[in-house]
Amino acid sequence: MKKSTIWLLAGIMIIAFIGLLFLQVKYIQITMDSRDEQFEQSVKRSLYQVSRNLEFDQTLQYIEEDIIESEKQYTQYNRPQQSSSKSSVSRRRERWTSTNPDGSELTIDYDISTESIDSTEEPQHGVFISPGHGINTISKTSYELQQAFSKRYLHEKALQDEVILKIMYRASTKPIEERVDFRKLNSYIRSELLNNAGLSVPYSFQVVNQNNRVVYSTPGYPKENYTKKKEKAVYTQILFPNDPPARLNYLRVYFPTKGEYVFSELSFAIPSMIFTIILLLTFTFTIITLFRQKRLSEMKNDFINNMTHELKTPVSTISLAAQMLKDASITKSPDVFKHVTGVINDETKRLSFQVEKVLQMSLFDKQRATLKMKEKDANDLVVSVANTHDLKVQKYGGHLDIDLQAEESTVRIDEMHFTNVLFNLLDNALKYRKEDVPLRLVMKTWNDSGRLFISIEDNGVGIRKEYVKKIFERFYRIPTGNVHDVKGFGLGLAYVYKIVNDHKGTIRAESELGKGTKFIISLPLITQN
Repeated sequence: MKKSTIWLLAGIMIIAFIGLLFLQVKYIQITMDSRDEQFEQSVKRSLYQVSRNLEFDQTLQYIEEDIIESEKQYTQYNRPQQSSSKSSVSRRRERWTSTNPDGSELTIDYDISTESIDSTEEPQHGVFISPGHGINTISKTSYELQQAFSKRYLHEKALQDEVILKIMYRASTKPIEERVDFRKLNSYIRSELLNNAGLSVPYSFQVVNQNNRVVYSTPGYPKENYTKKKEKAVYTQILFPNDPPARLNYLRVYFPTKGEYVFSELSFAIPSMIFTIILLLTFTFTIITLFRQKRLSEMKNDFINNMTHELKTPVSTISLAAQMLKDASITKSPDVFKHVTGVINDETKRLSFQVEKVLQMSLFDKQRATLKMKEKDANDLVVSVANTHDLKVQKYGGHLDIDLQAEESTVRIDEMHFTNVLFNLLDNALKYRKEDVPLRLVMKTWNDSGRLFISIEDNGVGIRKEYVKKIFERFYRIPTGNVHDVKGFGLGLAYVYKIVNDHKGTIRAESELGKGTKFIISLPLITQN
């Protein structure tokens, strides 16, 4: 797959995810706003009804007081006089139609009581009562009842006007604590929220007068200067809105769990966001894997092209040593003959190391390599590796120096892998030498802070500072434009870094462009384990 195709797919997926996240966030925001507005309208409607209930209670109180007072006065005025006569009362229900003062008709059902009086003394003379006397008496009684009802209606209307005037001029002058029963107010709030709005949420409230002084407050109401979040959970309603503006009182209700109530309808949003994030992470990992596989595919081609060169290097050294053995003068010198045969033996090992390195590519996919650790003298190992490379260094007209300052050099290492580490570093020095300057290599050991240090320094082309920290990355090669005169796997220094770390050691590079490179390895001594 082409890199441009991968970028196109990544771009489309990114746009799709951004759109999906935008729609989810927008939907959640709209739902929250709607829920919040619904809550607000329900609370305001309930608190308005609470205010109306208080007004009804106040009006009823004044009406009852005036009715009681009026009845007392009426009773005193119409109190019946005592009499020695005996009376008997009979009742009957009749319906009468009365004309109100405003011209409207009013039909009334009422009971008529007829009282007959029996005198204690017997009459001395009989009295004749005409037959029409009873009818005139009933008509007169009906008229009197109509007049009495009209007077009562006018009285009640005047009473109502009096109550209104008392509410307007007398009630508003009273302190709010004398006009409101706060326990009843709490009951009204609870019942209206539950019955009118269906809200069964905790709340606290306070009542303040026109000077913003707290008259009454329930436990849990926030103190003044509360945060903006708490301010949004406070709703205010005017108590007795018809009072003069300078004497208004206010009811403030605080809902501490308003946020939870609003979010209770958004329980679906949390798993939705979680799945979206999981999908986004999966997509990101897939894109990164695609690019990594693309890079590995490109590296594979370079690996195949360079593998022949890497394996050919020790073969050429063995071939050079074999040609030297054909020289008769070499065979006559035991020391030289021993040295050349030693080189052949070492290069044969080197060739097996190269093959092993190819087979150990799977090492990078494991957390830790399988190492066969054993005690080894690092000074002896450095000398052995230096002797192996000395012939190749001389071939290029260079010189290899050894400086063994470490007095304690026993370490626990895997001989094959650690030897391969030193071979890689020396090979890099040969690859990146200056063509016009004789190569100079220095291998050095020393002790410091209970550790063993090994350094390999050359006078080659060097590395730019911005590339020094990246050279230990897998497959990383220093960019050289379109010039690829140095072959390699791109795994050498990554392999070195991993092996050193698996030995509980560290490695760092110091380099300056045009002046050479120095690699420093630090390993724990055997006495420190």
